[in-house]
Amino acid sequence: MALKGSSDWKNWLATVRRFRESGPLPVIYRVLRPINGLRRRVRSSEIAFILVAVGVGAGAGLLSIVQGGISRTIQHLLFGVPSEDRLSATPSLPLFVLIALPLGGLLLGGFSLIVKARHRRLVDAVEANALHGGRMSVPDSLVISGQTIISNGFGASVGLEAAYAQLGAAIGSVTGALLNLRRADVRNLVGAGAGAAIGAAFGAPLAGAFYAFEIVIGAYTPSAIAPVAAAALTASLVAQSLNVEPYVIAIPSDPVTEAHHYLLYAALGAVCAGVGIVLMQTVTWVEQGVRRSRLPDWARPAVGGLLLIPLAAITPQVLSSGHGALHADLAVGASIGFIALVFLAKSTASVISLGFGFRGGLFFASLFLGTLVGHLYADGLAWFANRALVDDRDAALVGMAALAVAVVGGPMTMAMLVLESTQNFSLTGAVIAASLVASTLVRELFGYSFSTWRFHLRGETIKSARDVGWMKTLTAGRMMRREANATPAATTIAEFRRRFPLGSTSRVVLTDDEGGYAGIAQPARAFAEESDANAPIGTVAIHPEVALTPDMDLAGIMRLFDSTGADELAVVGHDGRVLGLLSESYVRRRYAEELEKTQAELFGER
Repeated sequence: MALKGSSDWKNWLATVRRFRESGPLPVIYRVLRPINGLRRRVRSSEIAFILVAVGVGAGAGLLSIVQGGISRTIQHLLFGVPSEDRLSATPSLPLFVLIALPLGGLLLGGFSLIVKARHRRLVDAVEANALHGGRMSVPDSLVISGQTIISNGFGASVGLEAAYAQLGAAIGSVTGALLNLRRADVRNLVGAGAGAAIGAAFGAPLAGAFYAFEIVIGAYTPSAIAPVAAAALTASLVAQSLNVEPYVIAIPSDPVTEAHHYLLYAALGAVCAGVGIVLMQTVTWVEQGVRRSRLPDWARPAVGGLLLIPLAAITPQVLSSGHGALHADLAVGASIGFIALVFLAKSTASVISLGFGFRGGLFFASLFLGTLVGHLYADGLAWFANRALVDDRDAALVGMAALAVAVVGGPMTMAMLVLESTQNFSLTGAVIAASLVASTLVRELFGYSFSTWRFHLRGETIKSARDVGWMKTLTAGRMMRREANATPAATTIAEFRRRFPLGSTSRVVLTDDEGGYAGIAQPARAFAEESDANAPIGTVAIHPEVALTPDMDLAGIMRLFDSTGADELAVVGHDGRVLGLLSESYVRRRYAEELEKTQAELFGER
């Protein structure tokens, strides 16, 4: 029997075909066809993926240059610093120009107040790769970049690295989404973009590549090596071709590093680990104290800016990221008293800036403070031994890397940064030794880098950018089998035996009089000789107080199975109603399957 209106249906199809052949639709098809072809090519070809990473690196490098230029322009306009100089390298500043610090705080507070109205927490590159498969929001990334540029541009003691890495990573994330790439590929592009941005800013492509591996991707993987390296190199070449001065200027290092120096520098790494832990913990204490105060959120940066004025009056080296001060101190040298003063002032300024709500990070601040710690360490050894045991400049470079590792993480990142700055392979070995000591002690005594420590304070459990987001998608609600045979706990054991003879099932979920969860009954226990046939089946129920919630993730589920020793647990909604059952064997099988899939993607076995 023909459908009513079938002739109209055929006419409509014919019209659509004609419209596809002559009209605007073919233009759309012609535009989308190459994109779809590119998607298939990138998903199947490693070379095509590397070329995409090159494009991401070029974009990340350009954005780093633009952001740095905007921030320096603001500083030149506000503080009257010559265009060829850096704010923190200025010998002194008129007191009246320091009013820019609280004014910048007010501007940041107003900007953040507008952003807060969106009622959404901002996600950075590390969190995106760890929990969200590399998915990032462009508006959120622009907000983070804007907040960081305002903070740095108005002189707060924070660096621009957060903004560099954020927009670079966002380019990688958006590119991966447009090409509909696999989760692992998107994460690699996010890492490539962030690493490329850092590589361009510091003029150090190797350091940028290792930043991607250690900080943003969370692992060295065969599938990521080529695209990340290509992106970092491209970004650095873009910066060089535009004659952009890198963030760290090469410092010559002439003295030869001897075997006994490794022990001395390892001790310096231990000192830097302690300094890094104290610095991170102090920032947290100040931030928590400010939050407990009655100070409105929008006013906190302004108050922080006021507190920075006396520190900036002592020495402008506390302002901004400290790039100019770092270079001046390494190249010119200074007395031990002045270095100690700058160390205390810069540490206090960084704590105030971050504790009172300025946006940025401790990346470059830790590099600068590390050089000061290295100077103090070398001078202290010389005083104790009555002769120089290590070169001041070398100790400053080793301290720079070790303290940055303690705060930011990434021992190879910092080792490559020193290598590319000095071209001294001998010193790089000492840097690696000190960095590994610092990294080990921080992990043992503290457990987190600064970024992951802040995630921990927010309730997250991640300690790196390693992909654990897939574990959070495996919830009890998604894995459970629906339970349609819930039995009242008041049912007698005799009746239960009749309904569920031996062999018919292994578990039966029980409910109370109101339909809520009341435990799990095992037919084997109901058929035991000592069981009273007239007693309610609820008297032999197991785990009446233990149940899973539908939103509980894989890690929580496995912890509950381990702690109870149960083979199966009920999944109970927030209203107390039974939703389903979940067995430990099925959970572990799903975990093994997802883990195998993740490992295959990690090593490029597509």
